[in-house]
Amino acid sequence: MFRFLTAGESHGRGLVAVVEGVPAGLALDEDYIASDLARRQGGYGRGARMEIEHDRAEIISGVRHGLTIGSPISLLIWNRDWENWKQEMSVSPVERDVEPVTRLRPGHADLSGAVKYSLNDVRSILERASARETANRVAVGAVARKLLTEFDIEIHSHTICIGGRWSEKVEPIDWDKVERSPLRCADSGAEKDMRRAIDEAREAGDSVGGVFEVIASGVPIGLGSHVHWDRKLDCSIARAIMSINAIKGVEIGAGFAVADLRGSQVHDVIEVSKEGQWQHITNRAGGIEGGISNGEPIIVRAVVKPIPTMSKPLPSADLQTGQTVEAHVERSDVCVVPAAGVIGEAALAAVLAEALLEKFGGDHISETLRNYRSYRESTKPRSKHD
Repeated sequence: MFRFLTAGESHGRGLVAVVEGVPAGLALDEDYIASDLARRQGGYGRGARMEIEHDRAEIISGVRHGLTIGSPISLLIWNRDWENWKQEMSVSPVERDVEPVTRLRPGHADLSGAVKYSLNDVRSILERASARETANRVAVGAVARKLLTEFDIEIHSHTICIGGRWSEKVEPIDWDKVERSPLRCADSGAEKDMRRAIDEAREAGDSVGGVFEVIASGVPIGLGSHVHWDRKLDCSIARAIMSINAIKGVEIGAGFAVADLRGSQVHDVIEVSKEGQWQHITNRAGGIEGGISNGEPIIVRAVVKPIPTMSKPLPSADLQTGQTVEAHVERSDVCVVPAAGVIGEAALAAVLAEALLEKFGGDHISETLRNYRSYRESTKPRSKHD
């Protein structure tokens, strides 16, 4: 079973991830992971932290001579900014007093976390609640993506809204153009409006959110299950995407739009293609029916709220005194929607890797591929003469 754990704080010494369940024999190196980490750090509207960190995951175990060996893969990402936070984030007790963070930020985990863990310093909460943790998940997602490429599964994301400025639907999407875009947007006209929204928010000392879309193509029929709630593929995807910092809503396929439509306008007609494969005329279901992938591209959209740290802070309260204060200000971004899309890719990749290995098994990648190819052959529609 593909699974992972992450550890580390935003300004701690580093971030650690342990990935288990990857079959032996998969080609994997640090440069491949670094590519996705660099994509996460890009995007118009990012803050100064991205100029400090140059994320690269060191592979500490689980890979030998460029190939996975079936044991847990451990990844380490050093925080370069830790040099500036050695006292505040020291593992050992320090001699000088460290100023506690007590001014709570509306929209962050500050209050709920401090109360839950009986702490009088928000620093111990905000460090782990920070989106810095997602660097770990992007590294894990890169491992999952490498596995999925063996099965011709591709995952891409693009920005469709920032600050209320929506892109037009673009078909087909030029993914190379998306990668060149500072906002990861396929619509050049909408991108200009999105940039203005970010600039206006920056000038006002504010922040903006938006919506990204993640698309996985090449997913075979049969991943997930209808038999229990926690085995449904769409359930796993929604949970993974919702776990990303600042995500407040997730939809698959046509999503909330189907509330206004009749069934005849929603459900996807099934047919056999000229190539003799199952297919649907449309894809309003977003590639999943009954909790099981149906062979069409999996389409997921997520709403990213404006981040809660702003240069012009909201009124708030002090954790220790309860007095009215301005919220705490920490170096932050104005907009993270393009980066959130990359993190969404990682989340979807991890879910699909788990579902694929659950379906096809195998301790070596050759065994998994053999099982996969045999299954794909068996899923072809029967001819009238069979």
